Amino acid sequence: MKDQLDQLFEKKFGYTTQYEFFAPGRVNLIGEHIDYNGGLVMPCAITMGTWLCVGKTDENVIRFRSLNFEEQIEIPLQNSFSKTGSDWFNYPLGVINELQKAYDWQCGGLDLLYYGNIPIGSGLSSSASIEVVTAFALNQIYDLGIDRLSLVKHCKKVENEFIGVNSGIMDQFAVAFGEKDTAIVLNCDTLKHKLIACNLGDYSLAIINTNKHRTLADSKYNERVQECQKALQCLQQEININNLCELSAEKFALHQHLIEDEILLKRATHVIKENDRVISAAKLLSEGNLHSFGKLMYASHQSLKELYEVSGKELDTVVEFCNGYEHVLGARMTGAGFGGCAIALLKKGFEEDFAKHLSDYYVNKIGYYATIYVEEIGAGPTMLRTI
Repeated sequence: MKDQLDQLFEKKFGYTTQYEFFAPGRVNLIGEHIDYNGGLVMPCAITMGTWLCVGKTDENVIRFRSLNFEEQIEIPLQNSFSKTGSDWFNYPLGVINELQKAYDWQCGGLDLLYYGNIPIGSGLSSSASIEVVTAFALNQIYDLGIDRLSLVKHCKKVENEFIGVNSGIMDQFAVAFGEKDTAIVLNCDTLKHKLIACNLGDYSLAIINTNKHRTLADSKYNERVQECQKALQCLQQEININNLCELSAEKFALHQHLIEDEILLKRATHVIKENDRVISAAKLLSEGNLHSFGKLMYASHQSLKELYEVSGKELDTVVEFCNGYEHVLGARMTGAGFGGCAIALLKKGFEEDFAKHLSDYYVNKIGYYATIYVEEIGAGPTMLRTI
């Protein structure tokens, strides 16, 4: 990939690339729709991700190119930038805008070439990967001295304010802080985290892309955020809390009568029980108890399907197959839902058999193919080349 990117950069811009960077995508092992409710999540970085080649120029323009999208743009240097439509280049443009505002810094002329092998709209955080690789690159190239947690916060702000998606901080955090063969247990309220060795032993992490495209900003994601806020407001009539996940299941049971709307009650119930599942999952994973961890994955998916209603026929079909396939310990949707990907703990040596039988089952039910990847748990952003 490195040699190909170098050649393509030279073909597009007429000179040799000066810098090359990589940032991973991520999956969330358990703890879905918890990050914006102040709870615990357990993501990990994966080996798929985004590569970025950069060249500094003396011209007063920033050029954005991608090998994944036809859309390209050249933007004159300026003190602030605005979102332009819904094209991919708004993510790195938002990062440049955010860092300029935050650090009274002026970006110089740049040529930027991106390539990613994360399926777009799959729920594996292609947008966070683009944001983090851009922020990481600018920090390195211009020696801005920004610590990694601050980079994460800036990238989240880009997603929320520049792009307009009310997401939490998990995606950017997992991309930036991922370590090989390690899961992250992150408290999304305090941002305290701990690393857990994620030794899957005889099992691999299978990622199943339903190939049902979803666009996070246009999905019901923001609606779920608002529903949780309303449920929180109901509870705040009697108890002093700032986030739903401050409640244990026991305390929630004492106060859930305050949420009279049945839909809001379902949303809050998922959030609080899912947060408890992360606590249990962290203990099981640290003990190497993959069988019990797999059962929690199935329970998580059932809750996301029935209480949070963010699954769908495609994701449910994948998990249904996995539940009946003897060499899978657990499976669940990962990401925001409404399409995208599921993950499964698959016994090594059965990759081809699993892919064949799942494909047949899925096509019969859905009418088109799913795409199956066997992934490793990867590391965070890195500089691959410098002049």
